[in-house]
Amino acid sequence: DKEELLYMTSSNSCDTMNVTYSGTISPILATYCLGCHGNSTAAIYGKGIKLENYNDVKKQVDNGKLRGAVFQENGFEKMPKDAGKLSNCKLKQIDIWIIAGAPNN
Repeated sequence: DKEELLYMTSSNSCDTMNVTYSGTISPILATYCLGCHGNSTAAIYGKGIKLENYNDVKKQVDNGKLRGAVFQENGFEKMPKDAGKLSNCKLKQIDIWIIAGAPNN
Protein backbone atom coordinates (compact mmCIF):
# COMPACT_ATOMS: atom_id res chain seq x y z
CA ASP A 1 0.00 0.00 0.00
CA LYS A 2 2.28 2.73 -1.24
CA GLU A 3 0.77 6.20 -1.29
CA GLU A 4 2.21 7.01 -4.72
CA LEU A 5 0.51 3.93 -6.18
CA LEU A 6 -2.83 4.54 -4.45
CA TYR A 7 -2.98 8.22 -5.38
CA MET A 8 -1.18 8.34 -8.66
CA THR A 9 -0.64 11.78 -10.08
CA SER A 10 0.76 12.51 -13.44
CA SER A 11 2.89 15.47 -14.36
CA ASN A 12 1.55 14.90 -17.87
CA SER A 13 -2.04 15.60 -16.89
CA CYS A 14 -3.97 18.12 -18.91
CA ASP A 15 -5.87 20.73 -16.93
CA THR A 16 -9.04 21.49 -18.84
CA MET A 17 -11.03 22.66 -15.83
CA ASN A 18 -9.15 25.88 -15.10
CA VAL A 19 -8.43 27.29 -18.55
CA THR A 20 -7.89 31.05 -18.48
CA TYR A 21 -6.32 33.55 -20.81
CA SER A 22 -3.66 34.66 -18.33
CA GLY A 23 -2.88 31.25 -16.84
CA THR A 24 -3.21 28.97 -19.85
CA ILE A 25 -3.53 30.68 -23.22
CA SER A 26 -1.01 33.50 -22.79
CA PRO A 27 1.78 31.08 -21.72
CA ILE A 28 1.05 28.84 -24.74
CA LEU A 29 1.26 31.86 -27.04
CA ALA A 30 4.44 33.08 -25.35
CA THR A 31 6.12 29.71 -25.86
CA TYR A 32 4.97 28.86 -29.37
CA CYS A 33 3.88 32.07 -31.10
CA LEU A 34 5.55 35.25 -29.90
CA GLY A 35 8.86 34.52 -31.60
CA CYS A 36 7.12 35.56 -34.83
CA HIS A 37 3.91 37.20 -33.58
CA GLY A 38 5.28 39.44 -30.84
CA ASN A 39 4.89 43.20 -31.10
CA SER A 40 8.49 43.64 -32.24
CA THR A 41 8.60 40.66 -34.61
CA ALA A 42 5.16 40.53 -36.23
CA ALA A 43 5.96 42.92 -39.07
CA ILE A 44 9.07 40.96 -40.08
CA TYR A 45 8.14 37.33 -39.38
CA GLY A 46 4.44 37.16 -38.56
CA LYS A 47 2.75 38.85 -41.52
CA GLY A 48 1.73 41.68 -39.19
CA ILE A 49 -0.33 39.39 -36.95
CA LYS A 50 0.36 40.25 -33.30
CA LEU A 51 -0.50 37.91 -30.44
CA GLU A 52 1.21 39.65 -27.54
CA ASN A 53 -1.84 41.14 -25.84
CA TYR A 54 -5.39 40.05 -25.26
CA ASN A 55 -7.03 42.47 -27.73
CA ASP A 56 -4.81 41.29 -30.58
CA VAL A 57 -5.44 37.64 -29.71
CA LYS A 58 -9.20 38.20 -29.45
CA LYS A 59 -9.20 39.75 -32.92
CA GLN A 60 -7.65 36.55 -34.31
CA VAL A 61 -10.12 34.41 -32.37
CA ASP A 62 -13.08 36.41 -33.65
CA ASN A 63 -12.02 36.13 -37.29
CA GLY A 64 -11.40 32.37 -36.89
CA LYS A 65 -7.73 32.54 -37.82
CA LEU A 66 -6.25 31.55 -34.46
CA ARG A 67 -8.17 28.29 -34.23
CA GLY A 68 -7.78 27.50 -37.92
CA ALA A 69 -4.03 28.03 -37.81
CA VAL A 70 -3.21 26.13 -34.61
CA PHE A 71 -5.57 23.27 -35.47
CA GLN A 72 -3.93 23.28 -38.91
CA GLU A 73 -7.25 23.24 -40.73
CA ASN A 74 -7.48 23.35 -44.51
CA GLY A 75 -7.29 26.87 -45.88
CA PHE A 76 -5.19 28.19 -42.99
CA GLU A 77 -1.44 28.56 -42.70
CA LYS A 78 -0.28 25.86 -40.30
CA MET A 79 1.04 27.16 -37.01
CA PRO A 80 3.45 27.06 -35.35
CA LYS A 81 5.34 27.59 -38.59
CA ASP A 82 8.08 25.07 -39.33
CA ALA A 83 7.26 23.18 -36.14
CA GLY A 84 5.09 20.26 -35.14
CA LYS A 85 1.46 20.67 -34.23
CA LEU A 86 0.70 21.71 -30.67
CA SER A 87 -0.02 18.88 -28.25
CA ASN A 88 -3.57 17.57 -27.99
CA CYS A 89 -3.73 19.03 -24.47
CA LYS A 90 -2.80 22.53 -25.61
CA LEU A 91 -5.23 22.34 -28.53
CA LYS A 92 -7.99 21.20 -26.20
CA GLN A 93 -7.24 24.07 -23.81
CA ILE A 94 -7.33 26.59 -26.65
CA ASP A 95 -10.61 25.14 -27.91
CA ILE A 96 -12.20 25.25 -24.46
CA TRP A 97 -11.18 28.89 -24.08
CA ILE A 98 -12.50 29.85 -27.53
CA ILE A 99 -15.81 28.00 -26.98
CA ALA A 100 -16.19 29.89 -23.68
CA GLY A 101 -16.08 33.13 -25.67
CA ALA A 102 -12.34 33.76 -25.30
CA PRO A 103 -12.71 35.68 -22.03
CA ASN A 104 -10.03 38.04 -20.77
CA ASN A 105 -9.51 36.19 -17.51
